[in-house]
Amino acid sequence: MVFVSKDIDQIDTFKKCLGINSKVCLKKSGFAPERKYYFVQFTDKNFYNFLLSIGLMPAKSKILGKLDIPDKYYFDFLRGCLDGDGSFYSYWDKRWASSFLFYLSFVSASLNHLKWLRDRTMALCNVHGHIDYYNKTCRAYQLKYAKKEAKILIERVYHNATGPRLERKFKKIYSALRVDNLHNIASSV
Repeated sequence: MVFVSKDIDQIDTFKKCLGINSKVCLKKSGFAPERKYYFVQFTDKNFYNFLLSIGLMPAKSKILGKLDIPDKYYFDFLRGCLDGDGSFYSYWDKRWASSFLFYLSFVSASLNHLKWLRDRTMALCNVHGHIDYYNKTCRAYQLKYAKKEAKILIERVYHNATGPRLERKFKKIYSALRVDNLHNIASSV
């Protein structure tokens, strides 16, 4: 099995979680040779069979659907999705004075997978989100949660203070939450 990421911290976290000692290597992208990605390769037949049993498969990008993730691990799984193909961005909206906005999103080439992700998340914490095209050329989709719902999800995905996470994204998200909290305090005075 091969795990690939442009983020070395994600590779290191992956290795630590699975207890893998394999060497981390670099490879060039086939689409953009100037881009380099880290990867770690290892063999574990039992782990591979487990991943198949929950719904993952080779060449999954466009055909991935529902995964069999127990409720008690779902938000840890979602944190992994956020660290992998998720994003968070915040900004001051110039249309309204003192309006600070932020969004949490997940990207996938599989619309069925994002629909399952949205439905499962809605069932577990009553947030709705919305799905739209992320990139029509590549046929990728995006599941987005705006500020109020994003806060609920952030609290759930980071429920374990010592759980594995991509530190860079975690700091970015909590920095935006601090700005929002300070803004709300200043607005109420």
